[in-house]
Amino acid sequence: MKYFFIAFGLFFSIFAQAQMPTMKLGLLKYSGGGDWYANPTSLKNLSNFCNTNLGTSLDADYATVDVGSAELFAYPIVHITGHGNIIFSDSEAENLRNYLIGGGFLEISDNYGLDKFVRLAMKRVFPELDFVELPFNHPIYHQAFDFPNGLPKIHEHDKKPAQGFGLIWEGRLVCFYDYQCDLGDGWEDWEVHKDPEALRKLALEMGANIVQFVFEQ
Repeated sequence: MKYFFIAFGLFFSIFAQAQMPTMKLGLLKYSGGGDWYANPTSLKNLSNFCNTNLGTSLDADYATVDVGSAELFAYPIVHITGHGNIIFSDSEAENLRNYLIGGGFLEISDNYGLDKFVRLAMKRVFPELDFVELPFNHPIYHQAFDFPNGLPKIHEHDKKPAQGFGLIWEGRLVCFYDYQCDLGDGWEDWEVHKDPEALRKLALEMGANIVQFVFEQ
């Protein structure tokens, strides 16, 4: 099984470089009552932005995948969003852990109200790890687009500064969590939140950095 996960990571590295047209981003569906479906246009727009600005070939028709499903392993990046409760069963937590250890990547976007739930859920996945705030010189902020001061502030929420947290497994960033930032809202169609175009652009640029970082790390 260990060698399967090593091969999985190598597969996606090659897959990304080849820019194969069938690659999709994944939206993680979870239990607990939280609205995992909160931002239905965000991954479509992020995929299209990456294709235009990074030269990727992401399918804008993103996939919805259950956290406990074997299908999880088909996607190099999966995304969690929502406002409420998240519950992972033991088998779901183990599946997500194996996916991340094996080369997958999880992006979490705090859609306000998610924080206390997602931290507990991820503790079931990696009980030995804590979220750490990434320094502004971390490579994820300096890919195709430069963010010298870290995450852009997309939505106000509690008027706290935006922070980028990570889970690091054996030296590799396996999960990025944008907190008090709400990148996912910034990726949505303009009509949803009517954010200024400049702000939406910043959100999409940071999202593109995450995608590029995952493909190149």
